[in-house]
Amino acid sequence: MRICFIHQNMPAQFRHLIAALLQRGDEVLAVGERGAVERWGVRHPRLSVFGYGLPEPKQLAATPAHLREFDAQIARGQAVARALRTFNAKGLKPDLIVVHPGWGEALFIRGECPDTPLLGYCEFFYRARGADVGFDPEYPSGPDALARLQLRKTPHLLALDDIDAGVCPTEWQRAQFPAVYQPRLSVVHEGVDTRLVRPDALAEFAWQELRLRRGDPVVTYVARNLEPYRGFHVFMRSLPALQARAPQARVVVVGGDEVSYGQRLPPGESYRARLQAELGERVDWSRVHFTGKLPYPQYLQLLQVSAVHAYLTYPFVLSWSMLEAMASGCAVVGSRTAPVEEVIEHGRNGWLTDFFDTEALAERLAQVLQGGAKVEAVRRAARATVVERYDLATRCLPQGLKLLERVASSGRSRPA
Repeated sequence: MRICFIHQNMPAQFRHLIAALLQRGDEVLAVGERGAVERWGVRHPRLSVFGYGLPEPKQLAATPAHLREFDAQIARGQAVARALRTFNAKGLKPDLIVVHPGWGEALFIRGECPDTPLLGYCEFFYRARGADVGFDPEYPSGPDALARLQLRKTPHLLALDDIDAGVCPTEWQRAQFPAVYQPRLSVVHEGVDTRLVRPDALAEFAWQELRLRRGDPVVTYVARNLEPYRGFHVFMRSLPALQARAPQARVVVVGGDEVSYGQRLPPGESYRARLQAELGERVDWSRVHFTGKLPYPQYLQLLQVSAVHAYLTYPFVLSWSMLEAMASGCAVVGSRTAPVEEVIEHGRNGWLTDFFDTEALAERLAQVLQGGAKVEAVRRAARATVVERYDLATRCLPQGLKLLERVASSGRSRPA
């Protein structure tokens, strides 16, 4: 079977599927933004890669602000169309195409491959109410943001009309899509390699002059970038109360100073710097360590020494880091928001606090730091949850491969 994967940040969520397909003898075509493809750097005799470029920002400067994002989506869609024409000209017609439609890459697939089954990776559908938008009153969305939100739905809606089937990583994410399309959307998570991501009683974490090991009072917080969407402002504001209750705690914060989601700040500013200035001397900063982004092995070591892990999120895409923390045997204190509640049952495999309640968060973190039989039982249950529901080798990868085979063998279910 020859399968074409399309994602601007290749390999993204398709990494494990691509590896498994190549290992079993299938042929893979991969299309992504040139920089991502080069960073990936994988070479295989049955892997054909196409890296595309995009117009320089100055070429989009004359486009009205509301349309710039859509203009970029069209450019991506056109780049993907060129890639498919290139593959077809070489006799590499795919038996199945798998695409993330969020950046416009699915827009023109049907024109190039009208008879090829199409599977959409349906990660998130934007809504003006009931999810991330309007959730946090501190960061409201103005009319311009809501207008951009409406336009952001466009590539998803066009793709939903084109795809033969879709896949979502969680039930909650599936439920965000229009009800009329949900019957064609399966739920299969990308999976966690629980053989790699696991507890280690002998683990040690070293960063600069900091040395930590299992049993130390370590509070961890992880996000790709330190921003409100992942509750960074709430976590930071919990620190004075946490340090009052647990002055011995070491707080390790992992993540960059950019913005992945939500409102961007003026050049040179960051949410971290703003919150440090806001909190000032109320926090003992000598016991709070901002590591930036860590290499993956070092990040796993940190999870293995964590005494309690905080995970907060708007009603939005669930982070891999929460499941990796649970698989590492972390005692997780999560926000009582729908994506987290799908996984964590309060008091059994973690704890939940109201997203905005800094005092409740600090109190729960301090309680868990005290340890004891209950905390150890929750740690074991956290890992068991991930092994049973999200394990890569035994659950998610077999489910994903089965879905690919089903969609490919079913042929086109909808007119081009």
